[in-house]
Amino acid sequence: MESLIEGFNHFQQSVFPAQRAAYERAAKAQTPHTMIITCSDSRILLERIFCCELGELFVYRNVGNIVPPYGQQVTGEAAAIEYAVSALKVRHIVICGHSDCGAMKALAHPHELEDKPSTAAWLKHAETARHIVAHRKHSADPNAQSHELSHLIEENVMAQLDHLRTMPIVAARLVSGDLQIHGWIYDIAKAELRSFDPAARMFSLIEPSQPYGPRREGALAAS
Repeated sequence: MESLIEGFNHFQQSVFPAQRAAYERAAKAQTPHTMIITCSDSRILLERIFCCELGELFVYRNVGNIVPPYGQQVTGEAAAIEYAVSALKVRHIVICGHSDCGAMKALAHPHELEDKPSTAAWLKHAETARHIVAHRKHSADPNAQSHELSHLIEENVMAQLDHLRTMPIVAARLVSGDLQIHGWIYDIAKAELRSFDPAARMFSLIEPSQPYGPRREGALAAS
């Protein structure tokens, strides 16, 4: 706890004064261009990863970067997405998974969740990913049993994109062209980002030299 207070003191004394005007503007309103739904994992520092300024990202975190299908129940995810799209007018929503995801490890070994009933119930929203990967393990594909965790992480991002499309406000904005949705996976150890290609049903590495839209408005362009 002392380290947090020390960190705040450094921010207050050394960081804030140079950016006072930006914080004063941000205190009056927020205008993020992108919502990112990512994992609660403490290693995922989105503003640092994407070098974003104050107010550029509307971030929602939960265990496993999950979006429950619309209509099952009222959730914080549904409320946050509705607010981001309807009130903040974000142009992009990103489901961002990551390497070494603890939620996906738990999904692969449900017996380890016997004393964590709330987590087990929550991860039911990722069951599609587990079933797809399990089917591949029993298929004739000789490579299907390797990289199980990576496959789970990928399939989960794809499944959550499907869930996201079940939200009426998202579906309507997708049709009108006012919103685009993306699936990304961030590799912590390699500082690599892979993007989901819906046509090919696969993830491809975003190369560092690859142009990806202007830095400001539309910085997270369509993948």
